[in-house]
Amino acid sequence: MAHVTFVHGIANKPPAEDLLRVWRRALADAAEPLPLGDLGVTTSLVYWADLMYEKPQDDASAEEATGEALLDASGSAEQPQPANAEEAAFIAAVRAKLTALSAAQMTAAELPGTTSGAQGTFERVPLPWFIKKRIMDIFLRDVHHYLFDTEFAPPGRTPVHIQQTIRQRFVDAVCGQSVSRPHIVVSHSMGTVIAYDCLKRVAACANVDGLITIGSPLGLDEIQDKLHPEWTRANGFPRERVAADWINLYDRLDPVCGFDPALANDYRERDTGVVKDIPVENDGAWRHSATKYLRQPAFRRSLRGMLGL
Repeated sequence: MAHVTFVHGIANKPPAEDLLRVWRRALADAAEPLPLGDLGVTTSLVYWADLMYEKPQDDASAEEATGEALLDASGSAEQPQPANAEEAAFIAAVRAKLTALSAAQMTAAELPGTTSGAQGTFERVPLPWFIKKRIMDIFLRDVHHYLFDTEFAPPGRTPVHIQQTIRQRFVDAVCGQSVSRPHIVVSHSMGTVIAYDCLKRVAACANVDGLITIGSPLGLDEIQDKLHPEWTRANGFPRERVAADWINLYDRLDPVCGFDPALANDYRERDTGVVKDIPVENDGAWRHSATKYLRQPAFRRSLRGMLGL
């Protein structure tokens, strides 16, 4: 009847089959249930956490429930080491969008939850600063390694080019399946950068019928600059391989997308805003959870409509 390809975001994850089960259950158990399997909708997942972590998250039930749970599963990430001035400028600029605080200030035990003089997304997020810093480090590493195609591997593995490897996995997932249409891509967090990059910039990628992004950092100028020359603000919509709509859901207190959460003005088609931006409010302090976005009524209505259900 239809097919959904999911793409996960930052931080460590359970094994692919467990993560897909968690996401499908989040849709089925919501107040307005969307049980994809019962409706004849098949699903698959573009999985890339194994490229960043030595072993998968053990407890699938804790998947992104809180910021603490995410960090317990992910550990710490070392700040990416720039190979040149361009990479150094990118890392510094992205970090500045997240917070104006130094690493020492962020880790100071006496630091209050909000600093009035600082500017940046993380100043608005009601989480302890030691959690915010670790989240920022993970995000900076993942987005840097992908956009600059860094060679990387967790301990005991052979390094690979991160962008090339993930691109191939995405292309294989989208092109290598005999699926019924419509075919919708649902991507979260750093997964939205991967999905956009492949749908806009990778010639080998097949067409899909729709795109949904949740908690997306694609509003960052620094990310957009790395998507040139295919991306321009006037013609950034990936019409080459997205036949119908692009819907973008965001929470303004989501630390990964809160700096510039709406995308319609940055990914226009023939200089016309066509991305459908939908603000939502996830519960709790940790607003970046994929499962919280999936449980939003606006998400389920959007996906149901794209699937023609």
